[in-house]
Amino acid sequence: MERTHRMASFAWLFPVMLTLAHAPAFGQVNLGGVWNNLQILHEDEPERLPGPELGDYLGVPVNDAARYRADAWDASLITLPEYQCRVHPSDYVPSFAGMRIWEEFDKDSQTLIAIHTHHFAWGTERTIWMDGRPHPPEYALHTSQGFSTGKWEGDVLAVTTTHLKEGWIRRNGLPRSDRAIVTEHFIRHGDNLTIMTVIRDPPYLTEPFIRTRDYLYEIGGQIAPYPCESVEEVIRAKGVIPHHVPGTNTFLDEFPAKHGIPPKAARGGADTMYPEYQNKIRGTAPAAKADAK
Repeated sequence: MERTHRMASFAWLFPVMLTLAHAPAFGQVNLGGVWNNLQILHEDEPERLPGPELGDYLGVPVNDAARYRADAWDASLITLPEYQCRVHPSDYVPSFAGMRIWEEFDKDSQTLIAIHTHHFAWGTERTIWMDGRPHPPEYALHTSQGFSTGKWEGDVLAVTTTHLKEGWIRRNGLPRSDRAIVTEHFIRHGDNLTIMTVIRDPPYLTEPFIRTRDYLYEIGGQIAPYPCESVEEVIRAKGVIPHHVPGTNTFLDEFPAKHGIPPKAARGGADTMYPEYQNKIRGTAPAAKADAK
C-alpha cells in the first residue's frame, strides 16, 4: 500500500515529463547582452570608419553590372539630406559599433520565439524569428533589415535573411541587390562572438561573398542613443545628384597607383579572392615609386 501511495503521489510528473520531451529544444548558447565590435581598431579598419578607397574591388566576386554601378558612384552622394540618415542594411551594419542582443520567450511554454538585436549605428533593430515560421512571398515588403529566421545548429545560431532592400557590399559604391539571400552564423566562444555572413546575390556576384565580424562581451554594457537629423550640407541646384557618367570617373585610377598593383586586379572578381591569383599577375605589377610612403 505504501509503495502504491508513493507511485500515485508522483503520477502528476509523467504528463509534465511527456510535455518536456516533445517541447522545442532550447538554444545551447545564450547570446543575450551587449557586444562591442573589435574591428574598429583591428582588422578591416577602413571598412569601419573612413570607408574603403574608391575603385577598390579586390577580393569581391563582382560581375560587370556591379562594376558599372560602382564606377558611377560619387562619395558626395551621402551629403544629400535623403542619404544622411539612411541606415545600414542588416548584412552590413555589424561592421562597426556595438549591439545589444536579447531573447523573447513564450510566457506559458517558455519556448524561444525570437532573438532581437539593436545596433548603435542608426539605432537599427532586427527580429530573428525562431518559431519555425516561413519566409513571406517574394512580393512582400522589403526593408533594410529584411526578414530573418534562425535555428540552432549545435551551439551555433544559423540565420537566413530575405526581403532586403537594395544595399551595398562595400561603402565605395559596390551594390547588393534586393534579391540577395544572406546567411549568418553567430558563433560564441566565451566572451567572444564571431558573426560570419555569406551573401548570395546573382545579379551582382558570381560567387558567394563571405565576411566575418568579431565582438567582445561587455559586462554592464550600454548602447547609447543614435539621433540623426538631416541638414543641408551642400547647396545644390534642385534635382542634382552627385554621380559619375560611366567612363569619366578618374578617381578609380588612384587606388591601384597608390598601392602598386595592376589596375585589372583592382577591378575585383572571383579570381581575386584566392591566393592563386598572385601567380596570374606576378611580374605585371608596376614598380613601386621610390618616394612612396
